Amino acid sequence: MMTPFAPTIWNRLHKEAETAFQNEPFAASFLQDLILSRSNYEESLIAVLSVRLADEMMPRHDLETLFRTVILSHHQIIEHSVLDLQAVIDRDPACNSLIEPLLFFKGFQALQAHRIGHALWNTQRRFAALLLQSLMSRAFGVDIHPAAQIGHGILLDHATNFVVGETAIIGNDVSILHGVSLGGNGKEKGDRHPKIGDDVMIGAHAQLLGNIHIGKGAKIGAGAVVLANVPAHTTVAGVPAVRVGRTCESQPALAMNQDFTLDSAG
Repeated sequence: MMTPFAPTIWNRLHKEAETAFQNEPFAASFLQDLILSRSNYEESLIAVLSVRLADEMMPRHDLETLFRTVILSHHQIIEHSVLDLQAVIDRDPACNSLIEPLLFFKGFQALQAHRIGHALWNTQRRFAALLLQSLMSRAFGVDIHPAAQIGHGILLDHATNFVVGETAIIGNDVSILHGVSLGGNGKEKGDRHPKIGDDVMIGAHAQLLGNIHIGKGAKIGAGAVVLANVPAHTTVAGVPAVRVGRTCESQPALAMNQDFTLDSAG
């Protein structure tokens, strides 16, 4: 079942693939397999993820069957996937077309694989969810526990070494760069990982540890070690992180501005 806004995205993707097919004969079979021979966005996403995650022990066909079954019964996966795709286009200046994140950006791909794994986890298919997490970690260098809750409109930029713990929650319209950890601060069990509000931007290699809350529209500096709650619309940086000022944007995740000198001291 196609979501209400997926056809528009699919038409754009298909046209971009047709152009690339004409301009780059070397990639013709690749484009034919993953986009041009597919009937809709869902089928193309299933094909892309299956190709990226398949290995000698887990064949592509088996993954395609699993992914199709999950997506057909969890339509929100595609709704959120389309919003993630749009987020990459809107916020990543290195992205010039829709087919780029779909086919090449491992942050986008890892996030979509996690959405499938999360659905498996929530329907008590936990072994399958953990298997998918393992395949993701090996293929993408990203380790997201399938129980972690992630909203929509997420930009996971570059993504290498991104780690998210079991009880972490990420809100909507969040931008996260590479090397970020949303981890625990010990070996305690229970609710032990960060909660990220909407519109937050987290800079590269920031480490957020423990059951802390990052308020809506906050900005976390690159390399920061955050061990305490961060109020809404507040910029923090440093080791350990301290308050730098108030964010100059209402939605830092959309602005992607990492120049903290522009943030007010008030």
